[in-house]
Amino acid sequence: MRRFLPSVFLCFSLTVLVSCRTGFGEPITCSGIVPMRYRWDRISITDFGGVGDGKTLNTKAFRAAIYRIQHMRRRGGTLLYIPPGVYLTESFNLTSHMTLYLARGAVIRATQDTQTWPLIAPLPSYGRGRERPGGRYMSFIHGDGLRDVIITGENGTIDGQGDVWWNMWKQRTLLYTRPNLIELKNSKSIIINNVIFQNSPFWNIHPVYCSNVVIRYVTILAPADSPNTDGIDPDSSSNVCIEDSYISTGDDLVAVKSGWDEYGIAYGLPSSSITIRRITGSSPYAGIAIGSETSGGVQNILAENINLYNMGIGIHVKTNIGRGGFIRNITFSNVYMENVGKGIKIAGDVGDHADDNFNPNALPVVKDITLKSIWGLNIQQPGSIQGLKDSPFIGICLSNIHLHGVSGSKYTPWQCSAVSGAALQVSPWPCSELTSASQESVCSQFS
Repeated sequence: MRRFLPSVFLCFSLTVLVSCRTGFGEPITCSGIVPMRYRWDRISITDFGGVGDGKTLNTKAFRAAIYRIQHMRRRGGTLLYIPPGVYLTESFNLTSHMTLYLARGAVIRATQDTQTWPLIAPLPSYGRGRERPGGRYMSFIHGDGLRDVIITGENGTIDGQGDVWWNMWKQRTLLYTRPNLIELKNSKSIIINNVIFQNSPFWNIHPVYCSNVVIRYVTILAPADSPNTDGIDPDSSSNVCIEDSYISTGDDLVAVKSGWDEYGIAYGLPSSSITIRRITGSSPYAGIAIGSETSGGVQNILAENINLYNMGIGIHVKTNIGRGGFIRNITFSNVYMENVGKGIKIAGDVGDHADDNFNPNALPVVKDITLKSIWGLNIQQPGSIQGLKDSPFIGICLSNIHLHGVSGSKYTPWQCSAVSGAALQVSPWPCSELTSASQESVCSQFS
């Protein structure tokens, strides 16, 4: 079965072309951290009674097929083929050493019967459901403790039919936190590529406590007014590669997280070594975000060659008093944004709390954040960096940044407090806190 490369793969250019290829003409990629595995053993969902008419409930077929993969344990694993058609199903669990392959025209569609949805325990780094106290609804496609899992195909679709969940949220009738479209927990060696994800009830793709994860060539879609439909949220995970994808949702396109307040501090598992590259998209919220749940720490993040259109905020680093943890060694490079409310926001007062037991003395440490080669058109406000009085943000470097305002509108300057760093070749000129001569030598290496 051939790999299908969708048209969303693209490079990035500013006023001059910025190469995103090697000298051999191949794109620079981090996807090699998990090699693609060929499965000789192949089964089809139709072998287990699957019917792709959009009406028949296929829960038993999916669970039976995955039970077979789990217990037959074929050498090299097994590929589960989903042929063209619409396969309605309740939520189901994946197993290790399997490939879920969606053919062109194949749709795995979630049932909208919320009363049959399984409940699972809250994540220990969150202490409760993200939206409601207590447990949470299991993700539509779920996995815990898995190894060597591939979700791929020929741009088939995984459809969460999330409008019933969005309405429950808006009407405040939710009993528990809404389900993600896909959550893989405590897992490693994961590949997700060449699939369309749409209409998630909550976050779309959520690898949590995972390592060695590649998410590439995906399309993620949800209406702009769909609540909390983040695109990709790596959470307390390491060695994650996110590349060559298009995301248009109702919340942050990519948001790196690591746990919530005292629960995240106690769990203490950072998100680290994450590359986000060649992402294009739009949202009323942020393009690339760090936080706001960063209590386990976030470090060593690279986001480059990003194209953002019609955004609320282009780049958003966000945390809060009570979060604790750290955000450090973060680089944003080669970002183009157009029609954006605020270009850059780094803030220490964003996000709610899990409960009243958070420690107000648990202050986050934010340091060594570099933003370079960023170009924007029709930007309503260039940026703000608001640190905490008792924990200032330090080592903030802005280099070669040009954020042009909306024609005919009143200019709104940068806003800064409790921050130190440097700015080189930035227009409009940022706040005086970022012109420290002592920091310029650190920042100049990136100019």
